[in-house]
Amino acid sequence: MPFFYPYTGIMNSRVAMPLPVRVTSVSAVLLLACASLWGQNAIGKGKVTDLYNNNCASCHGADLEGGLGGPLVGDNWDYVKDYDGMAAYIAEGNIKMGMPPFGETLSPKEIRSLVIFIREKNSQLEKQQMQDALKTEEEGVFQAGGYRFRVEDVVTDLKTPWSVAFLPDGRMLINEKRGTVRIAQKDGTLSPAIEGTPKVWDHGQGGLLEVALHPDYADNGWVYLGYNEYSGKHNGEDWGMTKVVRGKIKDGQWVDEEVIFEVPPEYHSGSGVHFGTRFVFKDGYLFFPIGERGRQDFAQDLDKPNGKVYRIYDDGRIPEDNPFADKSEAFKGIWSYGHRNPQGLDLHPVTGDIWEAEHGPRGGDEVNLIERGKNYGWPVITYGMNYNGTPITEKTSAPGMEQPKHYWVPSIAVCGIDFYEGDLFPDWKNNLFAGGLASQELHRLVIEDGKVVKDEIIVKGLGRVRDVASAPDGSLMLVLNGPDKIVRLVPVRDR
Repeated sequence: MPFFYPYTGIMNSRVAMPLPVRVTSVSAVLLLACASLWGQNAIGKGKVTDLYNNNCASCHGADLEGGLGGPLVGDNWDYVKDYDGMAAYIAEGNIKMGMPPFGETLSPKEIRSLVIFIREKNSQLEKQQMQDALKTEEEGVFQAGGYRFRVEDVVTDLKTPWSVAFLPDGRMLINEKRGTVRIAQKDGTLSPAIEGTPKVWDHGQGGLLEVALHPDYADNGWVYLGYNEYSGKHNGEDWGMTKVVRGKIKDGQWVDEEVIFEVPPEYHSGSGVHFGTRFVFKDGYLFFPIGERGRQDFAQDLDKPNGKVYRIYDDGRIPEDNPFADKSEAFKGIWSYGHRNPQGLDLHPVTGDIWEAEHGPRGGDEVNLIERGKNYGWPVITYGMNYNGTPITEKTSAPGMEQPKHYWVPSIAVCGIDFYEGDLFPDWKNNLFAGGLASQELHRLVIEDGKVVKDEIIVKGLGRVRDVASAPDGSLMLVLNGPDKIVRLVPVRDR
């Protein structure tokens, strides 16, 4: 059953423990107050703040800190212990404790939105309390995950870095969203931008996104880029779409480019959201996701490229044994579908499983184990709601749709992920690290038998964590936006 970790607001589905909220017994006055509300039209204007103010604030207070009823923030609930339990409690009520049922006056979607709203308020309070908890008494030193460590600048003077790849000689390739590929020397100094790289459409969330080296780069020199390509105007609107190419870098020049993946222009869009694009190489195949580009229903359609994880050969050919290769209308490269906006993808170093992280809407960021032909549910099921507070669906599960291995309510705006493979932090070996943009957090996920059994915040407040990388020197590197730089975590040895 899902539960909140104390001081994180993080959801996990392995062990149950009380939420950081409390429901107390109430007097007859509360029963009368709730009864008067009970008899009214309790459906608000659709936005969650209106729903709360119209249905809950008279008892629990405008700030959720209590009134006639108990507070909804700060302490443990006695009667509601999990995500679905909270929704059931609102719907069914508990007359003995003074809680009227709202199942006949609020729709399941509206109740689901209220659950997320309460979670958000709890998380805000908890994160205020923990803002400085990760730092030790020594300036610049953090303590988390069983280690004391410093955060050191590696490369600065960047412009919206998005991803990093490590060259065999210790230098780094760095993608900047505006369309430039830079090489950083071991001492952090930057070369001029590589000339001749693809023309990138820096539009909304799209731009130059992923960079990765072929597993046999030392022999073949292939560098892979994922980016937003401009394809021209369609009915007067600029359009574009995610594209994947590979090429080589020789004497500061991008050469020998080959197109690895693109879709016909009729599937492009003027939307500036949900481009996806991270790379995993496995057994001669290249895996990568494309977001649903703001067209959420397309994620369920196999004849649309949106909202999918793809599996192709590393030279762009489509494997004949892909799960939908024999369906005439389907995109043959699809490996899984029902995704919203995946911006994290990595290969487990021991099991070879492919793990993915994707942005939910308001609530419902997910970590998934990607498997052949599976449907991951968006937008039919989700633990989130629309950004404006209106509900998307009442469903968090449905037959034939996969549950996330982990999810966050409220959202952390999960982005890049990486399994740690270094030796500087041996207890972190094979843990999955996930960056948060809006939360400005780095999370450590412990995975056992294909399940996330622990989630811990390692650092907070350094900037928007765009990507995470286990570096060849054993450190853990973070690609940050605002400030735009790359930093690394290195342990502080006890004196």
